[in-house]
Amino acid sequence: MALILLLLEIPIAFLLILTVGSGGWARSNGSMNAGTPPTGWKPVLWFSGFTLAVLLVAVALLRWAHPLAGTIQLLVAIAALIITITVWRAEYERANPSPLPSCPSRAGVPCAQQNTAPSP
Repeated sequence: MALILLLLEIPIAFLLILTVGSGGWARSNGSMNAGTPPTGWKPVLWFSGFTLAVLLVAVALLRWAHPLAGTIQLLVAIAALIITITVWRAEYERANPSPLPSCPSRAGVPCAQQNTAPSP
């Protein structure tokens, strides 16, 4: 039973990653409006739902006295949680870009005031 559940999770995870990846590709092609885009919650919710489903299967397997299968499911749930947090962070950074530096020619270095008066 644990092997069947694991074999079902692999194509579901692959389709989820493929769907979210194609959504990011559509955004990179400029199909969205100009300006700061809102946070895309759809991929975050899909990944968190998948993570929750894997975690529930892991708990069920542990309760049914299948410690090896439950432990493997917990490891898959941890990996899915890491991916979910990564997707959320990427969506957050896309929606809230860092401000541009004050001197585009010297990024990261504060601009010194330009002295317009000639020196003697």
